[in-house]
Amino acid sequence: MHAVMDRLDDLPRPALIALAVIGFIVFWPVGLALLVYMIWSGRMFCGRHGRYGRWYTPDERDAAREEWRARREEWKAWKRRYRWGRPASSGNVAFDEYREETLRKLDEEQREFREYLDKLRSAKDRAEFDQFMNERRNRPPATEPPAA
Repeated sequence: MHAVMDRLDDLPRPALIALAVIGFIVFWPVGLALLVYMIWSGRMFCGRHGRYGRWYTPDERDAAREEWRARREEWKAWKRRYRWGRPASSGNVAFDEYREETLRKLDEEQREFREYLDKLRSAKDRAEFDQFMNERRNRPPATEPPAA
């Protein structure tokens, strides 16, 4: 099996795609198997990790993933620095203090509102559960069908 996979890896990608198409025409399970192999091995798609229109070898794919992770970390650092597009400082100390205080109050109100909603859901769930248990306790016992 490994020998077949090694030989498939040696084929150029267009030849492998043509082989899969011929496999579908001649006997569809062969074409399907080749298609699954190409997708599983990462040879089917190009540009999946950043550079469109280019085929990757496994080493290039790993390098592209590392490059993508580095870009993502740069983006996270930029967001922290500029707070979603707002610069950390406007140049006016009084306004910056006012903005920080307002944002802190909004965060606190949001937290309190979430806690309130959680308590409300909990109370509703408790009331529904208590109602279910009361109905279950007050239900007449089921009668056994007579034995024949």
